[in-house]
Amino acid sequence: MNFFLSQIPERTAQPRTYGLTMVMDKGLSLNEVQNFMSVSHPHVDIVKLGFGTSFVTPNLREKIELYQSYNIPIYFGGTLFEAFLIRNQFEDYIAVCKDYGISYMEVSDGSITIPHAEKCGYIEKLTKYGTVLSEVGSKDAAHIIPPYKWIELMRAELEAGSSYVIAEAREAGNVGIYRGSGEVREGLVNEILTQIPGEKIMWEAPQKAQQLYFLELLGCNVNLGNIAPTEVIALETMRIGLRGDTFDLYLDKEKNKI
Repeated sequence: MNFFLSQIPERTAQPRTYGLTMVMDKGLSLNEVQNFMSVSHPHVDIVKLGFGTSFVTPNLREKIELYQSYNIPIYFGGTLFEAFLIRNQFEDYIAVCKDYGISYMEVSDGSITIPHAEKCGYIEKLTKYGTVLSEVGSKDAAHIIPPYKWIELMRAELEAGSSYVIAEAREAGNVGIYRGSGEVREGLVNEILTQIPGEKIMWEAPQKAQQLYFLELLGCNVNLGNIAPTEVIALETMRIGLRGDTFDLYLDKEKNKI
């Protein structure tokens, strides 16, 4: 930090195992990545090349290497995994990850139907090649999964070898753990947390109100995902109480009477 302020909550240090900020890159250029990293890299823990963007992104290898030069893990969006899988190209997916030096992989079933035992099998296979994140929840807003099922799926995927389970919200934050309006399904979230350790869940939270909800619920070291590159610094200030939304969260009101 640039100067001293008292009563700032303690953030976990990089490389973090929790308190993660996962950023979604939907098509930044090499220059944009360099600019983004020059400002935000101390506050970025993982970058996801969103959905299938890596298939059409120019200079993909150079882009991945640029992120990796800052020691930032990169992974392809789960939709790309599903695109390989639906085409019976699972082994090709592994080969592509190896070729590009990708050691983080996302297993999801938000766009296609995969029997859950089979999904857990893919998780287990991919743990031989790197760190696996698995996404729970459907991208179809009409497909409502009851809380007990979320818990059952998350627990099984962690047991299969996922390092983190991602609570689905899409890039807009309007499905899965959220209602169509973007409002958090609070009962669902609280029920999940009775059974699944919070530090093992990556909450997709692209909207500021969603980020605020989880910071108030779980503190500054909650794992948050699908953060826009332009919002990383703003999120970090919100995490530590230096934004109006969280200004009073960590202050000792007795010591700070004016």
